[in-house]
Amino acid sequence: MTVVAQPTPIRTTCPYCGVGCGVLAMPRPDGTVAIAGDPGHPANLGRLCSKGSALGETLSLDGRLLYPEIHGNRTSWDEALDLVATTFKKTIAEHGPDSVAIYGSGQLLTEDYYVANKLMKGFIGSANIDTNSRLCMASSVAGHKRAFGSDTVPGNYADLELADLVVLVGSNLAWCHPVIYQRLAAAKAERPQMRVVLVDPRRTMTADIADLHLPVRADGDAALFVGLLNALSRRGVIDRDYVGEHTIGFEAAELLAEDWNIARVAEATGVPAADLEAFYELFATTQKVVTVYSQGVNQSASGTDKVNAIINCHLATGRIGRPGMGPFSVTGQPNAMGGREVGGLANMLAAHMDFDEASIERVSRFWGSSTVAARPGLKAVDLFRAIADGRIKAVWIMATNPVDSLPEADAARAALRACPFVVVSDMSARTDTVAEAHVRLPAAGWGEKDGTVTNSERRISRQRPFLALPGEARPDWWIVSQVARRMGFAHAFSYFTPAQIFAEHVALSAFENEGQRDFDLSGLTGTDYEAMAPVQWPVRKPRKGAERMFGDARYFTPDGKARFVPIQPPPPISPAPGQFVLNTGRVRDHWHTMTRTGKAARLSAHIAEPFVEIHPADAEALSIRRTSLVRLENRHGCAVLRALVSERAQRGHVFAPMHWTDQFASSARIDTLVTAKTDPVSGQPALKMARVTLTPFHTRIYGFFVSRNRPRLICDYWAIAEAPGGLRGELAWTEEPSDWDKAVRLSFGVPEDASLTTLFDKTSGRRVYVCVENGRLGFALFLSPDPVLVSRQWVVSQLEAEAVAAAALLAGRPGADMPDQGAIVCSCMGVGVNTIADAVTRSRCTSVEAVGALTKAGTNCGSCRAEIRGIIDAHRLAAAE
Repeated sequence: MTVVAQPTPIRTTCPYCGVGCGVLAMPRPDGTVAIAGDPGHPANLGRLCSKGSALGETLSLDGRLLYPEIHGNRTSWDEALDLVATTFKKTIAEHGPDSVAIYGSGQLLTEDYYVANKLMKGFIGSANIDTNSRLCMASSVAGHKRAFGSDTVPGNYADLELADLVVLVGSNLAWCHPVIYQRLAAAKAERPQMRVVLVDPRRTMTADIADLHLPVRADGDAALFVGLLNALSRRGVIDRDYVGEHTIGFEAAELLAEDWNIARVAEATGVPAADLEAFYELFATTQKVVTVYSQGVNQSASGTDKVNAIINCHLATGRIGRPGMGPFSVTGQPNAMGGREVGGLANMLAAHMDFDEASIERVSRFWGSSTVAARPGLKAVDLFRAIADGRIKAVWIMATNPVDSLPEADAARAALRACPFVVVSDMSARTDTVAEAHVRLPAAGWGEKDGTVTNSERRISRQRPFLALPGEARPDWWIVSQVARRMGFAHAFSYFTPAQIFAEHVALSAFENEGQRDFDLSGLTGTDYEAMAPVQWPVRKPRKGAERMFGDARYFTPDGKARFVPIQPPPPISPAPGQFVLNTGRVRDHWHTMTRTGKAARLSAHIAEPFVEIHPADAEALSIRRTSLVRLENRHGCAVLRALVSERAQRGHVFAPMHWTDQFASSARIDTLVTAKTDPVSGQPALKMARVTLTPFHTRIYGFFVSRNRPRLICDYWAIAEAPGGLRGELAWTEEPSDWDKAVRLSFGVPEDASLTTLFDKTSGRRVYVCVENGRLGFALFLSPDPVLVSRQWVVSQLEAEAVAAAALLAGRPGADMPDQGAIVCSCMGVGVNTIADAVTRSRCTSVEAVGALTKAGTNCGSCRAEIRGIIDAHRLAAAE
């Protein structure tokens, strides 16, 4: 018998959120790639979320930018690179170095980031390089630096498992960082005495494991934690010895907090006094406390103060730097931390150094440049304002989509349209930002890149390539280096491998450091880059990373003491008359602007359409029906979304996800509605909230379709998503076409002499069009004066059916002899709501574990377990009969 040797899986790192999960990628002979979690990676221990599990389904070349383009026409690399270099040089010569800018991304690898920052700050001589990481964690950076003297995350993921109390603030961990959530849920199951408190305006899926939910008003977090500091003081649990020996400024912070008693905090936050008392007592009497915070804290005009209000409580009790305790920021992007390390933010230099005279001189000597930037540059929002008003005349955007992700996104688009020279490096040819570029440069994507990323717990991991570079795509570090050489800086950018860049990054971190700076990789000098294992920084000799920081109570301030920051909470954001407070966020199975996740059909099976979550009482008052369409509007823009009526939302507040772009929906770019108001310390925009009006979107006809090919969408509203075998989509018209048959044929490309199976019910106004070609479904379109009631998942499944009968599709649902699993709940395993309900009612499954054993739902990433539990509860009575 011949034994065929199996290829060794490639150990790499997931390209999505800041959890930084290890991935095993196994290319197959047929060109597909098998994906599994890496059980040896300390961040995830083999777990992957639904997005990570579907990575293999996002690797097609459909929609890829494969060749350089100038003004939409294919060109050579030499011509494109020469144009970028000469235009930047000419602009700088005529208008100075601050007339050009780079806008980067947490999708860049550390090596890419390092080279871009070195070019901009070190040799062009301007600090006008910022990143979309400004939009997600800049307030954490600012808060860390105010308190610790450095941008240092004290703890790690294991602390969540070791804690006796975990406080989740502004973090829907179950959907946005599912692997950390599952680690926490597993720890709580093993130690039922562990307590979890959720601080969030919405009752998100994370509330499933929460012992206490505090539904604070928007921007009420600072008041909550200033009140907590007061409560800790009144209860006598301040660690006076720690505060006296290792901190400065407590008296001022305590004095400001004195006025924030329970009654005042209750008024400011909207949280009942009894719940506040319970939370404060729990925090005061529990030694091992970890406070995890994310975008609900950071994406605020007072985000830095919120961060310091949290840190103040940990410093006051000495609960920092030890197992199971400390403040912990979880980042949104895979390499937001790496960008911070190399100086990817406009207000940082490199290797966690600032724009002080000593650091500027030190970096100048290390880089061998006399033109190192001497002051901070423009932060993201101000940078795009400078593009709009003409101060910046050439901008290079790398691996991000600011036309959709920046606040006042329509203004960001207008700024790029007015800019004389826009360069975009991206892997995708179809983003709303790429459409505005004069020069488009094809960048390598995940699976093709080679470099490092740093996750939320300071853990550096390798991203390794397992796919060949497609077309003429090139790594970002190579593209930047080639431009730098053409600008006359060849001596400083003579890189041939990312390993060379990483070695220089390591050397700069150690240069004249001697333990004075937190970021130090000196222990990695001479490391085998290819075989490098995940490690937490700082890494000093010997080569062992630091699990926790500040356990010795030594901080990176001039006197080695931490700083308390007195916080005066701002008034919470409340709805104005006739308006609603819009809370923006994310859904479980998509990420950012869906450039990658939008390619995986199963990631759209759970939620395939942009929506707005509205409280039932508000919906009734506005005559908004369930699943109807709603217009959200303010002076910055508008969006049309599907109504999701739910008590998860507070009265006067609505929630909408930020993922949908003009590539996926007719009017769903949520950040067009967000005001470009920023935190005065961090420059981070308040993306989590805006004030909007809501009105019904008056619809004459609703539609739902599935199609093997993309139709021409001639309608007033549309939202499309990938489906197995084709596409699915929701449609709406404010006025009916005069000739439906002609409109349908035009939209779906059906010749007039080709036959269609149709149905028209005059009583209900319902119409159906079905096209079957050689026994396979070409398309099916369902139209109704009310939101279309069909079994969507079953109709979608017919796209892959070997043989379909047009007549069977007219009903829009399977016959009694055919199973209908219903809307997908578990994306990983493709299990629908009806299948889960049947497991409860027929098979008497009364626990999530029992449902999982029977259907496999919830047995992979587990982020659907809260929904499964809700279905069990809803059908419990039927199961007991």
